[in-house]
Amino acid sequence: MKSTRWDHRLGVRADDRNLVGHAGVVLLRRIADKTGLTTALARALPQGTGPGWRDRGEALVMLACAIMLGATNVLEAEQLQHHWRRLFPRPISDSTLRRALEAIDGPVAARVERVRAAIRRVVWTMLALRPGAFPGSRCAGGSWPAGTSWISTRPS
Repeated sequence: MKSTRWDHRLGVRADDRNLVGHAGVVLLRRIADKTGLTTALARALPQGTGPGWRDRGEALVMLACAIMLGATNVLEAEQLQHHWRRLFPRPISDSTLRRALEAIDGPVAARVERVRAAIRRVVWTMLALRPGAFPGSRCAGGSWPAGTSWISTRPS
C-alpha cells in the first residue's frame, strides 16, 4: 500500500488548546488510507496518464470527507479543501471532482461496490482478530462496554 503521508505531522491532544471541530474527518481520511480503500478505489475508477491527472480514489475519499464537513456540492467540497489544507495538501478542483463522479457508470459502480465490500471484509476481520475485543469507550452520549465482541456487533 502506497502511503500518501499527508498525516505525518498531525497529532491529537486533549489539552483544550488548538482543538479542531470536526476532528472525526481526520479519522475518516486515515481509515480510508490505512485500510487500502483509497488505493483500491483508484484502481476501480478510470485512470488517465496526463501530467495533471489526479487520483480518482483520492478524489472520492476527499469528497466523502468534505460531505462529512458539511459540503453540499462539489464547489463547497473544493473550498473546504483549502480550509483544511493539512488534511488535503493537494486540493482537487471541483471540475476534477465532477469528472470523477461522471465516470461512475454501471460497470464502474459495480467495481466500486466490490472494492467497498472487500475492504469491509478486511476491516471486520481485523476487528475480529483484535485481542481483548473492544476496549470500551464513550461516544455521542452513549457507551460501548469493554469486552464487547466485534463479531456480535457486526452488521448483517
